[in-house]
Amino acid sequence: MTRALLLVLLALAAPVCAQEGEFLSEQEAPHAVFPDADRFVRLDVESTPALRERMTARLDGTQPSLWEERYAVFAASRGDAKLGRAIVIEEIGKHRPITFMVGLKPDGSVQDVAVMAYREAYGGEVRTARFLRQYRGKAPADPLRSGQDIKNIAGATLSVDAASRAVRKAQALTAALDETPSGDGRVAGVAR
Repeated sequence: MTRALLLVLLALAAPVCAQEGEFLSEQEAPHAVFPDADRFVRLDVESTPALRERMTARLDGTQPSLWEERYAVFAASRGDAKLGRAIVIEEIGKHRPITFMVGLKPDGSVQDVAVMAYREAYGGEVRTARFLRQYRGKAPADPLRSGQDIKNIAGATLSVDAASRAVRKAQALTAALDETPSGDGRVAGVAR
């Protein structure tokens, strides 16, 4: 094999290898979606059958591709002002889960979205700021149709759909957490 052919093969393989990776730690990710926050309080929320039922109702009966055992929810604030919540969400790409950090304002609209980990060989362009900024300001009632409301990425349709499902799942989770089925306003979880 000639040196030139080897270099061409390596150049072609580089983008594939660069797709996968862990890009943000759980400690860094809340700051990525709420850069103005000066404090984050983590709450681990167990994914109980009752919580999943309330989330599914908010998703018009559609179940997410993955149900986490628990959700890491970070309450973001600056001084005394509550900025919203940053939530770790996993959704399936083509074959493997993609881990997102979804930042939601108190009204449920999207502050920002970041990709924490991408595990597919193709479609990693969904982690670019250019793509993810499309979700900013999207409210729970806004449609997130690929190719219409959200610009698709050629070769990454399943990853684009996963990003939209992650946003919807985070919005459903926060709405479910804000419901108070027992009337006392408490949410099952452990603060850290």
